Amino acid sequence: MTFKELEIFYALSEESHVSNLAKKLNLSQSAISLSIKSLEKKLGENLFDRVGKKLILNERGIFFKNSSYAEYINLKKAQELFKKDKISGKLKISASRTIGDYIMPKIVFDFLQKYPNVSIETETQNSKNITEELLNGDISLGFIEADIPAKDLISEKIGLDELIIVSKDKTLSKRKYFIDELFDRVWIFREKGSGTREFFINIMGSLLDNIDNSIELSSFESIKTLLLHDKKTITCISRICVENELKRGELYEVKLKNLSFIRNFFIIYHKNKYQNRLFLEFKKFSISYFN
Repeated sequence: MTFKELEIFYALSEESHVSNLAKKLNLSQSAISLSIKSLEKKLGENLFDRVGKKLILNERGIFFKNSSYAEYINLKKAQELFKKDKISGKLKISASRTIGDYIMPKIVFDFLQKYPNVSIETETQNSKNITEELLNGDISLGFIEADIPAKDLISEKIGLDELIIVSKDKTLSKRKYFIDELFDRVWIFREKGSGTREFFINIMGSLLDNIDNSIELSSFESIKTLLLHDKKTITCISRICVENELKRGELYEVKLKNLSFIRNFFIIYHKNKYQNRLFLEFKKFSISYFN
Protein backbone atom coordinates (compact mmCIF):
# COMPACT_ATOMS: atom_id res chain seq x y z
CA MET A 1 0.00 0.00 0.00
CA THR A 2 1.14 3.53 -0.71
CA PHE A 3 1.23 6.58 1.53
CA LYS A 4 -1.24 8.30 -0.83
CA GLU A 5 -3.72 5.40 -0.55
CA LEU A 6 -3.59 5.61 3.23
CA GLU A 7 -3.98 9.36 3.14
CA ILE A 8 -7.15 9.07 1.03
CA PHE A 9 -8.48 6.22 3.18
CA TYR A 10 -8.21 8.19 6.44
CA ALA A 11 -9.66 11.29 4.79
CA LEU A 12 -12.63 9.31 3.45
CA SER A 13 -13.24 7.79 6.86
CA GLU A 14 -13.92 11.33 8.12
CA GLU A 15 -15.76 12.65 5.02
CA SER A 16 -18.11 9.99 3.67
CA HIS A 17 -19.26 11.97 0.63
CA VAL A 18 -16.78 11.19 -2.17
CA SER A 19 -17.77 14.34 -4.08
CA ASN A 20 -17.01 16.57 -1.09
CA LEU A 21 -13.70 14.85 -0.44
CA ALA A 22 -12.73 15.17 -4.09
CA LYS A 23 -13.09 18.94 -3.83
CA LYS A 24 -11.07 19.09 -0.59
CA LEU A 25 -8.22 17.00 -1.98
CA ASN A 26 -8.40 18.51 -5.47
CA LEU A 27 -8.82 15.03 -6.94
CA SER A 28 -11.41 13.46 -9.21
CA GLN A 29 -14.02 11.13 -7.68
CA SER A 30 -12.73 8.32 -9.90
CA ALA A 31 -9.17 8.82 -8.56
CA ILE A 32 -10.46 8.45 -5.00
CA SER A 33 -12.49 5.35 -5.91
CA LEU A 34 -9.51 3.74 -7.67
CA SER A 35 -7.26 4.46 -4.68
CA ILE A 36 -9.71 2.84 -2.23
CA LYS A 37 -10.22 -0.18 -4.51
CA SER A 38 -6.43 -0.61 -4.77
CA LEU A 39 -6.05 -0.51 -0.99
CA GLU A 40 -8.91 -2.97 -0.48
CA LYS A 41 -7.42 -5.32 -3.06
CA LYS A 42 -4.06 -5.30 -1.25
CA LEU A 43 -5.79 -6.01 2.08
CA GLY A 44 -8.12 -8.58 0.58
CA GLU A 45 -11.26 -7.08 2.12
CA ASN A 46 -13.78 -4.30 1.59
CA LEU A 47 -13.32 -1.44 4.04
CA PHE A 48 -16.45 0.61 3.25
CA ASP A 49 -20.18 0.00 2.91
CA ARG A 50 -22.03 2.07 0.32
CA VAL A 51 -25.07 3.75 1.89
CA GLY A 52 -26.85 5.94 -0.64
CA LYS A 53 -24.24 8.39 -1.91
CA LYS A 54 -22.01 7.81 1.09
CA LEU A 55 -19.12 5.43 1.77
CA ILE A 56 -19.24 4.39 5.42
CA LEU A 57 -16.47 2.47 7.20
CA ASN A 58 -17.55 -1.10 7.90
CA GLU A 59 -16.32 -3.27 10.80
CA ARG A 60 -13.09 -4.26 9.04
CA GLY A 61 -12.50 -0.69 7.94
CA ILE A 62 -12.86 0.53 11.52
CA PHE A 63 -10.46 -2.17 12.70
CA PHE A 64 -7.91 -1.26 10.04
CA LYS A 65 -8.12 2.45 10.87
CA ASN A 66 -7.79 1.93 14.63
CA SER A 67 -4.84 -0.43 14.27
CA SER A 68 -2.89 1.62 11.72
CA TYR A 69 -3.67 5.30 12.29
CA ALA A 70 -0.95 5.92 14.92
CA GLU A 71 1.72 4.53 12.59
CA TYR A 72 0.35 6.65 9.76
CA ILE A 73 0.65 9.81 11.87
CA ASN A 74 4.24 8.95 12.81
CA LEU A 75 5.06 8.33 9.17
CA LYS A 76 3.49 11.63 8.20
CA LYS A 77 5.53 13.48 10.84
CA ALA A 78 8.70 11.83 9.59
CA GLN A 79 7.84 12.82 6.03
CA GLU A 80 7.24 16.43 7.05
CA LEU A 81 10.48 16.52 9.04
CA PHE A 82 12.41 15.07 6.13
CA LYS A 83 11.02 17.69 3.76
CA LYS A 84 11.71 20.49 6.23
CA ASP A 85 15.23 19.52 7.23
CA LYS A 86 17.43 17.23 5.15
CA ILE A 87 20.06 17.31 7.91
CA SER A 88 18.61 14.37 9.77
CA GLY A 89 19.33 10.66 9.97
CA LYS A 90 22.12 8.45 11.26
CA LEU A 91 25.83 8.40 10.47
CA LYS A 92 28.34 5.68 11.28
CA ILE A 93 31.95 6.85 11.38
CA SER A 94 35.32 5.53 12.51
CA ALA A 95 38.43 7.49 13.41
CA SER A 96 41.96 6.39 14.14
CA ARG A 97 43.10 6.95 17.69
CA THR A 98 44.66 10.41 17.54
CA ILE A 99 41.60 11.84 15.83
CA GLY A 100 39.11 9.56 17.56
CA ASP A 101 40.30 10.25 21.10
CA TYR A 102 41.27 13.92 20.89
CA ILE A 103 39.41 15.62 18.01
CA MET A 104 36.32 13.66 16.99
CA PRO A 105 34.43 13.94 20.32
CA LYS A 106 34.36 17.74 19.97
CA ILE A 107 33.30 17.55 16.32
CA VAL A 108 30.44 15.15 17.03
CA PHE A 109 29.21 17.10 20.07
CA ASP A 110 29.17 20.44 18.25
CA PHE A 111 27.51 18.94 15.16
CA LEU A 112 24.73 17.40 17.24
CA GLN A 113 24.13 20.73 18.97
CA LYS A 114 23.59 22.28 15.56
CA TYR A 115 21.56 19.40 14.12
CA PRO A 116 19.58 17.69 16.93
CA ASN A 117 17.72 15.37 14.52
CA VAL A 118 20.96 13.54 13.70
CA SER A 119 22.41 10.55 15.52
CA ILE A 120 26.08 9.61 15.10
CA GLU A 121 27.62 6.28 15.96
CA THR A 122 31.39 6.54 16.38
CA GLU A 123 34.17 4.08 17.05
CA THR A 124 37.93 4.26 17.32
CA GLN A 125 39.99 1.86 15.22
CA ASN A 126 43.43 1.73 13.67
CA SER A 127 43.75 2.94 10.09
CA LYS A 128 43.87 -0.54 8.57
CA ASN A 129 40.60 -1.61 10.22
CA ILE A 130 38.88 1.61 9.15
CA THR A 131 39.84 0.95 5.55
CA GLU A 132 38.34 -2.54 5.76
CA GLU A 133 35.12 -1.17 7.30
CA LEU A 134 34.70 1.27 4.42
CA LEU A 135 35.34 -1.40 1.79
CA ASN A 136 32.75 -3.63 3.49
CA GLY A 137 30.19 -0.80 3.64
CA ASP A 138 30.02 -0.87 7.45
CA ILE A 139 30.60 2.87 7.94
CA SER A 140 29.99 6.10 6.00
CA LEU A 141 33.19 7.99 6.74
CA GLY A 142 36.65 7.34 8.11
CA PHE A 143 39.27 9.67 9.58
CA ILE A 144 42.83 8.38 9.52
CA GLU A 145 46.45 9.48 9.87
CA ALA A 146 47.94 7.53 6.99
CA ASP A 147 47.31 7.57 3.25
CA ILE A 148 46.30 3.96 2.68
CA PRO A 149 45.85 3.27 -1.03
CA ALA A 150 42.68 1.43 -1.98
CA LYS A 151 41.24 1.71 -5.48
CA ASP A 152 37.63 1.84 -4.29
CA LEU A 153 38.21 4.55 -1.65
CA ILE A 154 38.55 8.31 -1.99
CA SER A 155 41.10 9.91 0.33
CA GLU A 156 41.27 13.68 0.95
CA LYS A 157 43.88 15.56 2.96
CA ILE A 158 42.18 17.63 5.64
CA GLY A 159 44.96 18.88 7.92
CA LEU A 160 48.45 18.50 9.34
CA ASP A 161 49.67 16.80 12.50
CA GLU A 162 53.07 17.05 14.20
CA LEU A 163 54.60 14.05 15.89
CA ILE A 164 57.17 14.75 18.59
CA ILE A 165 59.55 12.76 20.76
CA VAL A 166 58.43 12.74 24.40
CA SER A 167 59.87 11.56 27.71
CA LYS A 168 59.41 12.12 31.44
CA ASP A 169 63.16 12.76 31.75
CA LYS A 170 63.46 16.55 31.99
CA THR A 171 67.19 16.47 31.30
CA LEU A 172 66.46 15.41 27.72
CA SER A 173 64.69 18.73 27.10
CA LYS A 174 67.85 20.76 27.73
CA ARG A 175 69.36 20.35 24.25
CA LYS A 176 68.80 18.92 20.76
CA TYR A 177 69.73 15.35 19.79
CA PHE A 178 70.41 13.27 16.74
CA ILE A 179 67.76 10.62 17.03
CA ASP A 180 70.24 7.72 17.23
CA GLU A 181 71.53 9.26 20.46
CA LEU A 182 68.21 8.26 22.00
CA PHE A 183 68.26 4.62 20.94
CA ASP A 184 69.52 3.47 24.34
CA ARG A 185 66.12 4.35 25.82
CA VAL A 186 63.13 2.01 26.08
CA TRP A 187 60.98 2.94 23.08
CA ILE A 188 57.20 2.60 23.18
CA PHE A 189 55.47 1.88 19.87
CA ARG A 190 51.81 1.63 18.85
CA GLU A 191 50.41 -1.67 17.59
CA LYS A 192 50.77 -2.85 13.99
CA GLY A 193 48.19 -1.20 11.72
CA SER A 194 48.44 2.11 13.59
CA GLY A 195 48.91 5.19 11.41
CA THR A 196 51.28 6.72 13.97
CA ARG A 197 53.46 3.60 14.03
CA GLU A 198 53.53 3.21 10.24
CA PHE A 199 54.43 6.86 9.69
CA PHE A 200 57.31 6.71 12.18
CA ILE A 201 58.62 3.45 10.75
CA ASN A 202 58.51 4.79 7.19
CA ILE A 203 60.55 7.84 8.21
CA MET A 204 63.09 5.93 10.29
CA GLY A 205 63.56 2.90 8.07
CA SER A 206 66.44 0.60 8.95
CA LEU A 207 67.63 2.95 11.72
CA LEU A 208 65.07 1.30 14.00
CA ASP A 209 67.11 -1.93 13.88
CA ASN A 210 69.49 -0.22 16.31
CA ILE A 211 66.85 0.02 19.05
CA ASP A 212 67.39 -2.83 21.51
CA ASN A 213 64.54 -2.26 23.94
CA SER A 214 60.98 -1.55 22.82
CA ILE A 215 57.40 -2.13 23.98
CA GLU A 216 54.23 -2.25 21.89
CA LEU A 217 50.98 -0.80 23.30
CA SER A 218 47.56 -0.32 21.73
CA SER A 219 46.41 3.04 23.13
CA PHE A 220 47.82 6.48 23.81
CA GLU A 221 46.58 6.42 27.39
CA SER A 222 48.58 3.25 28.13
CA ILE A 223 51.61 4.79 26.42
CA LYS A 224 51.33 7.92 28.57
CA THR A 225 50.87 5.83 31.70
CA LEU A 226 54.14 4.03 31.02
CA LEU A 227 55.95 7.25 30.10
CA LEU A 228 54.92 8.79 33.41
CA HIS A 229 55.97 5.65 35.25
CA ASP A 230 59.62 5.50 34.18
CA LYS A 231 62.09 8.11 32.90
CA LYS A 232 63.88 5.54 30.75
CA THR A 233 60.89 5.28 28.40
CA ILE A 234 60.44 7.42 25.30
CA THR A 235 58.04 7.57 22.36
CA CYS A 236 57.06 9.38 19.18
CA ILE A 237 53.53 10.68 19.56
CA SER A 238 51.19 13.35 18.20
CA ARG A 239 51.56 16.66 19.99
CA ILE A 240 47.76 16.74 20.28
CA CYS A 241 47.84 13.68 22.54
CA VAL A 242 50.24 15.13 25.11
CA GLU A 243 49.36 18.84 25.12
CA ASN A 244 48.06 18.74 28.68
CA GLU A 245 50.98 16.70 30.04
CA LEU A 246 53.44 19.11 28.40
CA LYS A 247 51.66 22.14 29.88
CA ARG A 248 51.66 20.59 33.36
CA GLY A 249 55.35 19.71 33.16
CA GLU A 250 54.67 15.98 33.51
CA LEU A 251 56.24 15.13 30.15
CA TYR A 252 58.85 16.93 28.07
CA GLU A 253 59.47 17.32 24.38
CA VAL A 254 62.85 16.06 23.17
CA LYS A 255 64.07 18.29 20.34
CA LEU A 256 65.78 16.65 17.36
CA LYS A 257 68.52 17.82 15.02
CA ASN A 258 67.69 17.83 11.31
CA LEU A 259 64.56 15.73 11.70
CA SER A 260 60.86 16.46 12.05
CA PHE A 261 57.70 14.39 11.78
CA ILE A 262 54.86 16.18 10.00
CA ARG A 263 52.04 14.09 8.59
CA ASN A 264 48.62 14.57 7.04
CA PHE A 265 45.21 13.78 8.40
CA PHE A 266 42.84 12.21 5.87
CA ILE A 267 39.10 11.78 5.47
CA ILE A 268 38.21 8.67 3.47
CA TYR A 269 35.01 7.23 2.05
CA HIS A 270 33.89 4.73 -0.57
CA LYS A 271 33.85 6.02 -4.14
CA ASN A 272 30.29 4.70 -4.58
CA LYS A 273 28.95 6.32 -1.40
CA TYR A 274 25.76 8.27 -2.04
CA GLN A 275 26.58 11.74 -0.73
CA ASN A 276 23.31 12.95 0.73
CA ARG A 277 22.99 16.30 2.47
CA LEU A 278 23.76 14.86 5.91
CA PHE A 279 26.94 13.21 4.62
CA LEU A 280 28.11 16.37 2.86
CA GLU A 281 27.31 18.66 5.79
CA PHE A 282 29.13 16.48 8.33
CA LYS A 283 32.11 16.14 6.02
CA LYS A 284 32.30 19.93 5.57
CA PHE A 285 31.75 20.54 9.29
CA SER A 286 34.51 18.08 10.25
CA ILE A 287 37.08 19.46 7.83
CA SER A 288 36.63 22.94 9.33
CA TYR A 289 38.09 21.63 12.63
CA PHE A 290 41.38 20.71 10.99
CA ASN A 291 42.01 24.06 9.28
